[in-house]
Amino acid sequence: MSPTDRLTRPLKGLIVGQVRALFNDKARGETPVERSQDALFPPDSVAWRVHGDVTSMLVGGIAALLLQMLHPKVLAGVWDHSGFREDMQGRLRRTARFIAVTTFGAPDDARAMLAKVRRIHDNIGGTLPDGTPYTASDPDLLAWVHVCEVLCFLDGWIRYGEPTMSRADQDRYVAEMARIAEPLGVSPVPHSRAEAEAIMTAMRPQLRVDARTRDVAHVLLDQPAPSIAAGPFQAMTLQAGVDLLPGWARTMHGLAQPQLGRPLLRAGTFGIASTLRWAFRA
Repeated sequence: MSPTDRLTRPLKGLIVGQVRALFNDKARGETPVERSQDALFPPDSVAWRVHGDVTSMLVGGIAALLLQMLHPKVLAGVWDHSGFREDMQGRLRRTARFIAVTTFGAPDDARAMLAKVRRIHDNIGGTLPDGTPYTASDPDLLAWVHVCEVLCFLDGWIRYGEPTMSRADQDRYVAEMARIAEPLGVSPVPHSRAEAEAIMTAMRPQLRVDARTRDVAHVLLDQPAPSIAAGPFQAMTLQAGVDLLPGWARTMHGLAQPQLGRPLLRAGTFGIASTLRWAFRA
């Protein structure tokens, strides 16, 4: 081992340990998902490239949640059937684990996870404040949730991981995500970036903001950090998630430009992303 390795290995171990603690609940016996060579997505897939980057996925995940809750039926499902106020960290952790298992895990584990989520959706429903019924298994509603995640994960990766990503690879990523969308009952399922953007545009007239939307956004963006060490990292990624939103969505939420200023925020987030890639590199 070189002198440099002897100096940097403890630091890398500390960083990796802190990040893994964010995504794996020891109280539930969770451990990091092992990468399977016969996963639903092959190792050379764009999904492995995009979903394997911690920082850009966190930033994309925050933006996706803020977008998703603009649909009143998605918001109602969260409001009526989720303990988000008491356990926002747990909700984010479960989402991250779903992505890890379905992307990198053994095929049987991935299919079991997809089936479990579909069963959960089948049992979630209710009425909006105006009496309109909703069900979480509504294919159109699932399509909205899906395109928000796909486009935000993709844009987070482009901004903080691969700014020169080709349009062909962007389309390939969206097409790969059909392997997740179809078992969940999503319809329509996009197979290119243009198709995903068209679904988002078509859904915009249904989007709304009310007191409940603002309450959920407040809980998401003002949640306490899980540890002192994670505080600066969380603050930066939350602001970067707001910055990643389309301008029209940020306006609907009434969210101002990030306090750090866009150039400083993006430079800081890129620095965090680079540091985590360095730490996780073998």
